[in-house]
Amino acid sequence: MLEVKNVTRMFGAKAAVDRANFSVKGPAFVGIIGRSGAGKSTLLRMTNRLLDASAGEILVDGRNVLALKGAEMRAWQSQCAMVFQQFNLVPRMDVASNVLHGILNRRGTLQTMFNIWPRGDILKALEILDRLGISEQAPKRAEALSGGQQQRVAIARALMQDPKVILADEPIASLDPMNAQIVMDTLKKINVEDGRMVIANLHTLDTARRYCDRVIGMRDGRIVFDGTPDQLSTGAARDIYGADASFNEAATSTSIPTDTAADRNFADQMLA
Repeated sequence: MLEVKNVTRMFGAKAAVDRANFSVKGPAFVGIIGRSGAGKSTLLRMTNRLLDASAGEILVDGRNVLALKGAEMRAWQSQCAMVFQQFNLVPRMDVASNVLHGILNRRGTLQTMFNIWPRGDILKALEILDRLGISEQAPKRAEALSGGQQQRVAIARALMQDPKVILADEPIASLDPMNAQIVMDTLKKINVEDGRMVIANLHTLDTARRYCDRVIGMRDGRIVFDGTPDQLSTGAARDIYGADASFNEAATSTSIPTDTAADRNFADQMLA
């Protein structure tokens, strides 16, 4: 169970996240939506301890992860994997090695320097790549892959950590609609099949409604909506996005193709 209690992050006099409160039980798929600058990325980065909070607690099974230091903090970061908008891969390194870097903090310095990995870890990385439909890309440099393939490599790296929680910070913002669908389908499959909690920052209502069990809306650092996709009414969306023009843009901007039979068939072919 994850509990966010009065979490605040100040940048000078401005609150990027202002007294955020919510809890997540079980392997839910949670979408966090809102305009740019609403505090979505800051909230995820505090959860993963890439950024310190100014106040509050984030409890995971009763333990405040914001209070962890040193080895305990690094252990939590292994259990709470991050997937970034810009992939954060090593471009000139092969795909398999990028995936293995998910467990880099478990390796010795010399092993890391010479890129030496146990056979069991290599086989696990290849198995994960195969599951995500990109095992044939394992020997290629990451920079040679498409954006959608690179994001799946980033997800594979996260899975290599065997995390309890996957945090995805705008995972499809830089992708074309078809690759966005493949990435979101991948995250949803991991959520359902593995029973892992996934929390993803998303731009569009369409994507949140399609994939999430629960949606949290942020505006100006505050949580202004917390409910199911069915509860995302026009009024709720206006609370999240502000003026009608902003709401209309957010509601009609579609990062993922409409879920028609033809679209599903094409997606199946792409994933095959």
